Amino acid sequence: MQLQFTMPHIHRIKALAMPWEAHVTGAHQTRLAKWADQLGYGMVYVPEHHVIPNDHLELSGPHHLSAFTTMAYWAGATENLRVCSSIALLPAHNPIVAAKALSSLDWLSSGRVTVAFASGWLKGEFDALGVDFHQRGAMSEEYIQAIIELWTKESPQFEGKYVSFRDVAFEPKCFQSPHIPIWFGGDADAVLRRIARYASGWSPFLTKLEDIPARIDFIKSQPEYNGKLTDIFYSFHTSRIGEGHVATSDVKGRPGQGKQAILDRLGWFSELGITWSALPVPAVETLEQYFDYTQWVAEEIIPAIR
Repeated sequence: MQLQFTMPHIHRIKALAMPWEAHVTGAHQTRLAKWADQLGYGMVYVPEHHVIPNDHLELSGPHHLSAFTTMAYWAGATENLRVCSSIALLPAHNPIVAAKALSSLDWLSSGRVTVAFASGWLKGEFDALGVDFHQRGAMSEEYIQAIIELWTKESPQFEGKYVSFRDVAFEPKCFQSPHIPIWFGGDADAVLRRIARYASGWSPFLTKLEDIPARIDFIKSQPEYNGKLTDIFYSFHTSRIGEGHVATSDVKGRPGQGKQAILDRLGWFSELGITWSALPVPAVETLEQYFDYTQWVAEEIIPAIR
């Protein structure tokens, strides 16, 4: 089991955000990324939304970062910390541009990138972007094929409904071989089949914890399974938020638990097949208190789960 670093103020989702987070600036996040790197956290992650429709503002909040830009900035500020999107909206990105942004970042950071994609769920966001919400699954399927083609082939070519290219060169390739680790977020059978074909990681969202082992088995049972599933990411706060960012009431996912309660829950996660987790942002009063809390986690929790 490994822990991702939970960066404060990467969103203001009502079900999750703590009041003190709104005062955290980009400069503070840079300090925290360097701090997480120093303390030995495995990875820092950033979710993504481009716009939030006003009719969803109360639940989702207006503040969301651009995944690839943020990952690049944090990677540039650190030396060992991996950076991950959790998640990036695959159908919202031109796949050629996304492939180049990610391979450039992996090359520049000497292989510290993981990308977690998802097809998205907020229709109003897709409408604002001019992307057909009802085609997002089919677009995700084509886009990931095209991205892998660009990352792995010396003379990449692809012919599809949504993206086509031939007679092109593409460098730099990813620093990692054969390419950047790909994760997908989501719970539908179609998503899990996509993971079986292309990915090495899964980030469940609405799947109940006790159902995760069966869903892992479903991925591995697919005829096209690539044999590469190694990472399952499920944070403590995943169980505190439901469809549409509506708050749920999982007490065991709440912040502020003691050492043994945290270790017990992480132990259960490990038994379920989960390999990566993250602790929720606690109800501290200042940024300096969060520095203290994350140091406590690094000293008391991380060594106990390795």
